[in-house]
Amino acid sequence: MVLTRDDAVAWVASRRQQGEKIVFTNGVFDLLHPGHVRYLREAASLGDVLVVGLNTDASVRRNKGAGRPITPELERAEIVGALECVSAVALFDEDTPARIIQAVQPDILVKGADWPADQIVGRDTVEARGGKVVRIAVEQGHSTTAILDRVRRPPS
Repeated sequence: MVLTRDDAVAWVASRRQQGEKIVFTNGVFDLLHPGHVRYLREAASLGDVLVVGLNTDASVRRNKGAGRPITPELERAEIVGALECVSAVALFDEDTPARIIQAVQPDILVKGADWPADQIVGRDTVEARGGKVVRIAVEQGHSTTAILDRVRRPPS
């Protein structure tokens, strides 16, 4: 299910009222690969519902440069939202997920272990309300950049 930020806040509030633990992660998820799927499954296993904050196309371009994303935001949202482990997807247009994390107020914030703990955006928000931050190991050998390099490399 793809939600606006406001709808995500309302949906999370209703799930929290039912006693469910809210997990949040974010990313671009441009060319979905096994590393993404494994990461999202592990994140979902930490709570009852998983909300994925997805960078809009404009946000991706500001963060990753021209030529990205490959897949438009609504298609990325549909693909990520179709995964059984993902409960909801909410697009955010800022360069970082700070505002959407502040709005959603997850119980658990998940990031890849490639992020230094002290640089995880939203950590202060989550920990201030008694939540926790979990860093998940990144799957080696899987990345959108590697896929793009392979596709763009001339045949040998």
